[in-house]
Amino acid sequence: MDSISNVNSSSVRDFIAKEVADWDDDVIANARFKAFSGQRCDWEPSFLFWKQLIIKIATHFRLLLIRPSQVKNDWFNRGGLTPLCLDNVLSLMYNEGDITRTVDLGDPSSGRLSQLVRRVSNLITRPAAPDIMAEQRVVVTAMLKDKAAEVVKHLSESHWNPSCIVTMKKFQDICRGQEEASVILRYLSGCRTAQYLSVNKKDCVEGVKVSLSAGALSSITNLDYDVLHLIWTTEKLQQQLDVTDRRYELLKKSALASLQSGNKKLALSYAREMKLVTQSREKCSSLLNRVEEVLDVIADAESTKKVAEAMQIGARAIKENKISVEDVDLCLRDIQDSIDSHKEVEKILEQTPSYVDIEDEDIEEEFTKLELAVGKEAQVPTPEKTINTEGRTASEAADFISDAFSNLKLSNHPAEKPGITQAVSDGDKITKKLEMEAV
Repeated sequence: MDSISNVNSSSVRDFIAKEVADWDDDVIANARFKAFSGQRCDWEPSFLFWKQLIIKIATHFRLLLIRPSQVKNDWFNRGGLTPLCLDNVLSLMYNEGDITRTVDLGDPSSGRLSQLVRRVSNLITRPAAPDIMAEQRVVVTAMLKDKAAEVVKHLSESHWNPSCIVTMKKFQDICRGQEEASVILRYLSGCRTAQYLSVNKKDCVEGVKVSLSAGALSSITNLDYDVLHLIWTTEKLQQQLDVTDRRYELLKKSALASLQSGNKKLALSYAREMKLVTQSREKCSSLLNRVEEVLDVIADAESTKKVAEAMQIGARAIKENKISVEDVDLCLRDIQDSIDSHKEVEKILEQTPSYVDIEDEDIEEEFTKLELAVGKEAQVPTPEKTINTEGRTASEAADFISDAFSNLKLSNHPAEKPGITQAVSDGDKITKKLEMEAV
């Protein structure tokens, strides 16, 4: 669908009113709307204003193509007044490369030779400046570059190789329209990052080969035409599967309706058709899988080819730099040693127990042991508490000493604890208690 027709002129005027604060100022508008006169320095600010505003509108509404007549008569119409200078503005934008015509981009289907001849002829005999206002559509260069980059990015997300081949229908779907696809293909072809393909067998199959890397596109081979035809076949088979699925669902609904109405004979007829549709779908699906397998084999072969080319480049670099086989072998050994060391470190880390492997039951058991140990320590008074009884009452001191006696456990075998003898009096017991704690 044409992107120009999707944009309402009233929406553009509303956007202009928001972007240009003094758009409704009559004095400033009269100065902007009048025709250019005098030297360029006199009307340069007005030209830059209109140029930037046109590009800003095209960027905001994602317009790749604009109509010069619509720009003048609809976008910038103020109560029936249109800018008298807009013809000159569009002509200057064309001369400076801000806008261009579709025919200036070249036809990618004409071939490389005819494109080269056309460029040379344009250099030798410069064509006359065209009347931009007479053109049906012109291309906004800034939007052309942005949309071309978006197309390449979209293709890069689903393809791993440095280039890819898609059918023309797929390319048009990505570009959101036949006309925009034609302009983008012309631009990419001129940048040598895309090339038009065409295969004439039973049907005329059109496609595009696009470079997904920074370099120029490689030359077209016979394999590219075969790949295009295979991709076109997969799309056709997928379309046939979709039609078959829709047909099956309709037959299923009709069969159920016939059963509900009591017409078993008609329902049986629908069931037979469903069986035939199912068999047809299985054959189509089997063929689609075979074609996709062939495409996968081709993609793998291309990857293998790239690896082989990289190895050849490496061998050539070794030869040119006069690197000996011993140096290469030593380098490979160092790399292997680094890899082995890294694997050993990973193995050690895997064998090291982590806190994640500890069970909750083990933690609870250890915590219980700690609680018991803390409880026992709390029951044994410290020396400071034993001797610091000053300031206590007589009853508190007696209770404190009584508790100390109850917690005191002396061995019955004096030899095992040298320097400690059997307690014979209350004073001796207190002394022994202090000696044990000191030990």
